[in-house]
Amino acid sequence: MRFLPSALLLATPALAATCESLAGAKLANASIQSAQTVAAGDFTPPQAPPLGAPPADYKKLPAFCRVQGVLEPSSDSHIEFEVWLPASGWNGRYVGLGNGGFAGATDYAGLAGAVAQGYAASDSDAGHKAIAIDARWALGHPEKVADFGYRAVHETAVKAKALIAAFYGNRARKSYFSSCSDGGREALMEAQRYPADYDGILAGAPANDWTHLLANAAEEMQMLGDPEKYIPPSKLPAIQAATLATCDAQDGVEDGIINDPSRCRFDPSVLLCKDAESDSCLTAPQVASLQRLYAGARDSTGKTIFPGRLPGAEAAPDTWGPWVTGAKPDTSLMHAFGTQYFGNMVFEDAAWDYHTFQLERALRVADDKTERALNATDPNLKRFRARKGKLIVYHGWNDPAISALSSVNYFRSVESAMGARQTTDFFRLYLAPGMSHCGGGPGPNVFGQSLTPGADPEHSVSKALERWVESGVAPNQIIATKYSAGPNPSVERTRPLCPYPQGASYKGSGSTDDAANFACVESK
Repeated sequence: MRFLPSALLLATPALAATCESLAGAKLANASIQSAQTVAAGDFTPPQAPPLGAPPADYKKLPAFCRVQGVLEPSSDSHIEFEVWLPASGWNGRYVGLGNGGFAGATDYAGLAGAVAQGYAASDSDAGHKAIAIDARWALGHPEKVADFGYRAVHETAVKAKALIAAFYGNRARKSYFSSCSDGGREALMEAQRYPADYDGILAGAPANDWTHLLANAAEEMQMLGDPEKYIPPSKLPAIQAATLATCDAQDGVEDGIINDPSRCRFDPSVLLCKDAESDSCLTAPQVASLQRLYAGARDSTGKTIFPGRLPGAEAAPDTWGPWVTGAKPDTSLMHAFGTQYFGNMVFEDAAWDYHTFQLERALRVADDKTERALNATDPNLKRFRARKGKLIVYHGWNDPAISALSSVNYFRSVESAMGARQTTDFFRLYLAPGMSHCGGGPGPNVFGQSLTPGADPEHSVSKALERWVESGVAPNQIIATKYSAGPNPSVERTRPLCPYPQGASYKGSGSTDDAANFACVESK
């Protein structure tokens, strides 16, 4: 059916359904629990925001139709999903949202941001209720693991599209998916398994090599659980100072950010204590731990199982402290993810003890049990490309949770499988210097990862994706911004993000805080 402008659709009630009538919609393996019109400014989220969700001003929301339902693709499935439909001013687009961590919550802020700008939007809890670092729901429930891994996002997309068509009397003109972390994994899963679900996919910091990522995390937590090998957060400033002293100036600009930390050759042994131990130096076991954190997990033949973290932002508030070291041993976020995954999904033992972890054996079991459900590493994206789908992946170079090299490796695998020119036709990778996990960090870290009012394709990766899908204009550089902290933030620095393998190079004159004085050039 030809797309009609939303104003015409809303002026033609014979083509559309009322919001309340959607409660009677008949959908396969699904039931609608509620369909109600929410008046402008009258929504209060029923739960706290999930891990990493942006803030939202719900009082500024326009009127919308809120549909709540349950998906049951298996006898052990109970996936709660929501579809929000603008009551007026629909822009003809649909955006699907994803989850962070082990999921378990609906991203109401994301739904609100989408509807406020005229998008129809959907999200689900991925099949369970829990905080993002809790996977106890998975113990003895392989169907729920499958829901979390791939079914929930796909089934939600199918049902959301049906409800959109019923409400507006026409299908969405274009469909997009946008999420980060586990949501980035979900994004790549959609491109690989269900290429017809979305026209444009934005995948942030994807945890797509799930089994290897968390095998790496488990080995690290075993190492850092040893008091002699543990690196306390009080030593992170000395580590960061040393990495910056070694590599900050490599790009010709000393700005507290390593432009391409994959090229940094930092030797942790320079921090070895010469006299008494202090926060300014590392003991020999701590030096070995730091070397391992940068190197990543390797098997007995020396082959990399998962790449290591990159240097340059170890002491930033939202980087290694919460994610890697924790305030003390066994308190980091990666410790929580590794323990929850192997205890509940792999070994299916609530009392599993990480001290028994053996890397290669555990990885074999993990791959055997969960690789198909959780890993999104297939480089064959021919079906997605054939549908003229467009994919953008972004990743912070200084991500403390998921090494940015994982996204580099996936991009290269697609190039190898499909050819470099064919890959460039539909796939872009952007790496953000100094950025942490999905955002944060000392570098410019805001570039339209979430839908924001008034954004343009030059400053918003979301809008750049839309333009690529709808107008055929492939994105080049995207301007990232670093804002000051506080209630009235101001712009501190802008810098171009370049499509990999290009990087931003200083032109040699003008402020190094202004993106206009940098150009995207091929990395040497």
